[in-house]
Amino acid sequence: MSRYAATEIEEKWQKAWNEAGIFEAQATPGKEKYYVLEMFPYPSGKLHMGHVRNYTMGDVVARYKMSTGHNVLHPMGWDAFGMPAENAAMASGGHPKDWTYANIEAMKEQMKPLGLSLDWSREFATCDEEYYGQQQALFLDFLEKDLVYRKNAVVNWDPVDMTVLANEQVEAGRGWRSGALVERRELTQWFFKISDYSDELLSALDGLENWPAKVRLMQENWIGKSRGLQFGFARCDGGAPIEVYTTRPDTLMGASFVGISPDHPIAKELEANSAEVAAFVAECRKGGTTEEAIETAEKLGLDTGIRVKHPLNPDWELPVWIANFILMDYGTGAVFACPAHDQRDLDFCRKYDLPVVETFEALENHNPVTDQAFVPLKSEKVKWINHFAGLDIATGEQAIDTTIDKAEAEGWGEGVTKFRLRDWGLSRQRYWGCPIPVVHCADCGVVPEKKENLPIALPYDEDGKAIDFSVPGNPLDRHPSWRDCACPACGKPAQRETDTMDTFVDSSWYFARFTAPRAATPTDLEAASYWMNVDQYIGGVEHAILHLLYSRFFARAMHICGHLPESAKEPFDALFTQGMVTHAIYQTAGNAGRPVYHYPEEVELRDGKAFLKEGGAEVTVIPSAKMSKSKNNVVDPLSIISAFGADTARWFVLSDSPPERDVEWTAAGAEAAYKHLNRVWNLSDKIAQMDPSAPGQGDEDLLREMHKTIRDVTLGVESFGFNASIARLYGFTNTLAKSKAGQAAQKQAIMVLAQLMSPMVPHLAEAIWAHQGGEGLIATAPWPVADEAMLIEASVTLPIQINGKRRGEITVAADLDKAEVEKIALAHEAVQKALNGGAPKKVIVVPGRIVNVVA
Repeated sequence: MSRYAATEIEEKWQKAWNEAGIFEAQATPGKEKYYVLEMFPYPSGKLHMGHVRNYTMGDVVARYKMSTGHNVLHPMGWDAFGMPAENAAMASGGHPKDWTYANIEAMKEQMKPLGLSLDWSREFATCDEEYYGQQQALFLDFLEKDLVYRKNAVVNWDPVDMTVLANEQVEAGRGWRSGALVERRELTQWFFKISDYSDELLSALDGLENWPAKVRLMQENWIGKSRGLQFGFARCDGGAPIEVYTTRPDTLMGASFVGISPDHPIAKELEANSAEVAAFVAECRKGGTTEEAIETAEKLGLDTGIRVKHPLNPDWELPVWIANFILMDYGTGAVFACPAHDQRDLDFCRKYDLPVVETFEALENHNPVTDQAFVPLKSEKVKWINHFAGLDIATGEQAIDTTIDKAEAEGWGEGVTKFRLRDWGLSRQRYWGCPIPVVHCADCGVVPEKKENLPIALPYDEDGKAIDFSVPGNPLDRHPSWRDCACPACGKPAQRETDTMDTFVDSSWYFARFTAPRAATPTDLEAASYWMNVDQYIGGVEHAILHLLYSRFFARAMHICGHLPESAKEPFDALFTQGMVTHAIYQTAGNAGRPVYHYPEEVELRDGKAFLKEGGAEVTVIPSAKMSKSKNNVVDPLSIISAFGADTARWFVLSDSPPERDVEWTAAGAEAAYKHLNRVWNLSDKIAQMDPSAPGQGDEDLLREMHKTIRDVTLGVESFGFNASIARLYGFTNTLAKSKAGQAAQKQAIMVLAQLMSPMVPHLAEAIWAHQGGEGLIATAPWPVADEAMLIEASVTLPIQINGKRRGEITVAADLDKAEVEKIALAHEAVQKALNGGAPKKVIVVPGRIVNVVA
């Protein structure tokens, strides 16, 4: 009997696929295409099991679609710009480019043993000059179409890395890399006009039926459509009214003060003339601009001394406070506070001893507001005790509409629809990113670079003398020659923009570039029209908001600029968000009570407990934790491949749980997967050695089960139920192993089994296919189709229940008439005994399911 040699098998068939070029996609008009794409990785240099699971899922889909006759595009690239490379350069004295490309090569070498059906001919990295040069061309097109602009804005500033941070790069008020407390700073920044598309991006979510509902909801909440009232508070000192926007105008009679942002024009005016105000706003700017930072920070305020008149009563004056929790770039940068019905306002008012006035109360068992604001749902009915329109019992929604109608009728306010979504600030003060292709000229102002001068490449000095990463900040600002240039308009001395683009820009259009990765323009419209949209997109739910939202905006902008067809405005037809791969954490107590983490290979399990292999100390086990380098609970895919083969790793990550849920990697699970694949190989070897002339029995039963398996596995693969498909394959393997059918039927069954397994374990499947004399490669063989006639059962076994308890069973023809089934059931020995010569009270026959007899 030949043995299952995973390493030899996998190297052999990967070479065969590469030589045949079967994964290199070519646009073929008239042939149905299928574009499957996994979110491309950041080249950290180390592949982990999460990567294995993600790309194996995509590979299953790609291989299946290839087998069903589709022209499949399954590309791979690298999301390669960003701070980690620059930080690595700072730490090591090297260069981000060298670090990044070395990591790309390392990860590619780790990925290739997995046998993924990737079209490597389309590979690119976002740090390739060819790629980011076309990204610069897109920027110029967006600029021409008024989709990008420049303005002063308050941003998250990392004082250590000396760069702007996006909201998602601020964690607990600190920079995600440096750990420094983030500050507010006003800078001149470039912005994409994504907010102009808020309504369209929101309404189009309804059409994304093949996206997870939770992802659509997350995007809906992020876009944040709301209807409110905008009006002005007249200043008592005669100054310009303070405009406010509120989504709860119904609580106006509970107003306690008017709050303005530290960046509001009034605050800036006061700052210039008051040391107290200047010191206060400086303190406010030490906090970040994210909602998380604002919510968790201590609420700070300063009374400006300005007073305003309540719009419903000119004798009612409200103080104007500067408050650190009010953002300038949402609404008008000013709000009125109703502390009884907003917890943040209440905390502020209690701190500064400001009045708290309730405007409504619960219909039953109402507790007056003390330290907890009363904040019911807008759809919940409440009793209004303080509303200018004389409401009695009504919902907040009804009160809001009433308030807006009255304000508009009386001319002191206007109903306004606003969105939470803000314009996308793309400027970053760092080297390792796509340079923004504009020039600053003293005479001409901001001048777009000419397209013929693209790419504006990052300077790379091999001697390292000109680019200094040893100090924080943007090395482009300090480069001796790169920044200085000639103005594209007048030719006079000028300076390049030294900000580079947010790395979210790089990943917002790569899916389109894959359709023609070597095109001399951002896309080839003919190729994009053929390959787009992405039929199946796969990635982590952590990218459910910004990456997907930005990509949807970019697709629209690219259509406006002529780079994508209108049909690609929503670029991803179907989205699947996979769970994580987890592993137990093994730890022992270290010095000062700090835990010491141990790698899985340092631990052995005995009798349900864990012990260190060296020294034998017992280890504390924290089960099912996210794999993390800091906790040493990572599993190296290459070590698994070396020990068991790539197919074992692929089979395990697909089989253990539904793909949308987390899967825990265990050594026992990997060994079990390996043993099963060995069993399938040995079964194939046994069948190959059978005597074709020897008689068998049960051929039809085996083939009938085979066709049921084809049906079930196909349904599982098409619905991302990979674990269900694998469970069915386990069952059919058992059936085949026990079968006494003849060699011809068993050979047909093992070859179909190999085809059904091929998307999951392609190397073993190829080996079995060849072993059984299959023609060509299994990777290009047509997917098996279930024979509907074989799915119809010739006979069926029905349990017999007597007075609610199972007492026997009968086997009858599947299409037997109900009356005949009843006769056979009543003649059963157990039924005759229960009836004792009498007639049944009732007989219920459920065709194909059960017979119920009431004696």
